Amino acid sequence: MRILGLDLGSKTVGVAVSDPFGWTAQGLEIIRRNSENEYKQSLGRLEQIIGEYEVEKIVLGYPLNLDGTVSERCLKTDGYKEKLERRFPKIPVILWDERLSTVAAAGFLAEAGLDSAKRKNVIDKMAAVYILQGYLDSIKDE
Repeated sequence: MRILGLDLGSKTVGVAVSDPFGWTAQGLEIIRRNSENEYKQSLGRLEQIIGEYEVEKIVLGYPLNLDGTVSERCLKTDGYKEKLERRFPKIPVILWDERLSTVAAAGFLAEAGLDSAKRKNVIDKMAAVYILQGYLDSIKDE
């Protein structure tokens, strides 16, 4: 069973996928979007990925405020979740608290020695890895 992790940005979607056992998350790619309201192309690419990896569940990062309240970005994420559920009705979509995932990913990439230009090109993919790995760690004992 593979699980897909997504980090929705205003013009990108970071994508990560679990290994077949659901133990680890690996960064896959960043889907570029022409605008914040573009869905057709990104959903089409996700359909290809879901088919290729035989994805059975999607974990979508949910950008709560630091105090745990719903942010404006959460409302956009709710809309994207609805689009995912309509496009892939047999695949459950789980919202996962992603607070600080981008900060953690940026710190990791900085420690790895990537300059800011290179970090910008992979940050969303790494954030998706953090989101998915957090979810995978939470279900290990189930």
